[in-house]
Amino acid sequence: MRDTVTGLISTYDITGRYLDRDAIDSLKVYFGSGNDRVKAAAYISANASSLVKATGAALYERVPELLRPGGNSYTTRRYAACLRDLDYYLRYSSYALVAGNCDVLTERVLNGLRETYNSLEVPVGPTVIAIQIMKDVLKEELTTQGIDDTSFVDVPFDHLTRELGEVSV
Repeated sequence: MRDTVTGLISTYDITGRYLDRDAIDSLKVYFGSGNDRVKAAAYISANASSLVKATGAALYERVPELLRPGGNSYTTRRYAACLRDLDYYLRYSSYALVAGNCDVLTERVLNGLRETYNSLEVPVGPTVIAIQIMKDVLKEELTTQGIDDTSFVDVPFDHLTRELGEVSV
């Protein structure tokens, strides 16, 4: 898994260049938000269950047909699978938050996910909605924990939703 520092150095090394002003500024931003990233990861670790539960509740309030007969979260097994998947997204997003790099999401979550969901007839649209809800829930919680600038939280969650890329329900 690459982080912001190794990714940046690798890019400059491949091209045989010294770190320039853009690279230095990128590193300053990464290290400047380092404490908040670690606080966010610690908060996620301690509160993952409640974050997933809140996300699920908001998703089913917004898209209640998922819980009705014929809906993809209808039956206890399917409901549990949905919450399990939300937990995976949250866990891997926490890794990406700390690393400041979304490679882990692409490598461990996104590669093959769309194909898997399609083969299992899991609708991607509600998944995208749930990931955005999770981002909002997490940002709100982190703000109450004293993290004023939560913009770094957007990166992994937006990466997931952009790569899944389907918003129809």
